[in-house]
Amino acid sequence: MERRIAVLPGDGIGQEIVPEAVKVLQAIGQRFGHTFEWKYSDIGGQAIDRIGFPLPQETLDLAKHSDAVLLGAVGGPKWEGLEYERRPERALLGLREALGLFANLRPAKLHSDLADASTLKREVIEGIDILVVRELIGGIYFGKPKGIEPTATGHRGVNTEVYTTEEITRIAHVAFQAARKRRRLVTSVDKANVLESSELWRRVVTEVHGSYPEVELRHMYVDNCAMQLIRNPKQFDVVVTTNLFGDILSDEAAMLTGSIGMLPSASVGSKVGMYEPIHGSAPDIAGKDLANPIGMIASGAMMLAYSFDLVKEAELIERAIQRVLGQGYRTKDIEGPGTIPVGTKQMGALIVQQVQENN
Repeated sequence: MERRIAVLPGDGIGQEIVPEAVKVLQAIGQRFGHTFEWKYSDIGGQAIDRIGFPLPQETLDLAKHSDAVLLGAVGGPKWEGLEYERRPERALLGLREALGLFANLRPAKLHSDLADASTLKREVIEGIDILVVRELIGGIYFGKPKGIEPTATGHRGVNTEVYTTEEITRIAHVAFQAARKRRRLVTSVDKANVLESSELWRRVVTEVHGSYPEVELRHMYVDNCAMQLIRNPKQFDVVVTTNLFGDILSDEAAMLTGSIGMLPSASVGSKVGMYEPIHGSAPDIAGKDLANPIGMIASGAMMLAYSFDLVKEAELIERAIQRVLGQGYRTKDIEGPGTIPVGTKQMGALIVQQVQENN
């Protein structure tokens, strides 16, 4: 197999974790006879420093003409004072919209060796395996009108939560189809007791459920879901929700696993998928060889499975991660008594070694 991959390291620790994921994927290519062509480009703050805008046209063109996109992280205090449309995070929204990536898949699965790294009791989190399906190019992040406008006494900030039947229908199908391959339970999260957009969300998800009688559907208000994720996370299988709610709940689910640095994500919906860890650029630890590359490496595994249908290769990466953790190696965010501290590069090298040597 030959595939072209757009590599966008971005800012902060993105510059450190992306090379480790590339090394792991190169090891996969060598072992299974695949050829991956890597094409690099700037995004976020790196692009702002170079051309004054977070999403260069050449980056967008590269993404559109690749087989998949591997993304690190964007943002940092350096660019927080810029006007809204020039901030690094706008590059992510623009890329998702341009590529038609309406579904963000965020798995939160606890590695058994990391149960003690979570702030919750072992008996609460052991065995959790949650997939958050977040709608990605609708809702309050994209709705109009939006902006900041002057008033007689100051200013008024406006953002609009908007969803259409079509947008809800397509993300609901993604959730139900994913649940078919898992434990056949979908929890749809909304705020239908307050928001009209959520009332439509609940109505459309219920209608789509009619096509999946083998899957159980539960509805839950977002505030209750936030509480239940802490109280009893094992009750969840697939969680489908809006852009804003999914942004918040998936980070909460990530911390059940011990560290946000552990978790990958896949953004899909068109022929080009985008794969990135769910964490940010962590400028406070950037350049110190402290970042956890596992979320980035696992995002590469999701790319193999979802974009290239290389399931066997993706599973090998997952096993390699599990073996390294089982041997006691830990980056700083998941350290504990009796573990072996390693940096970003060493963690990547250990996973590469497992890919090369084991089945």
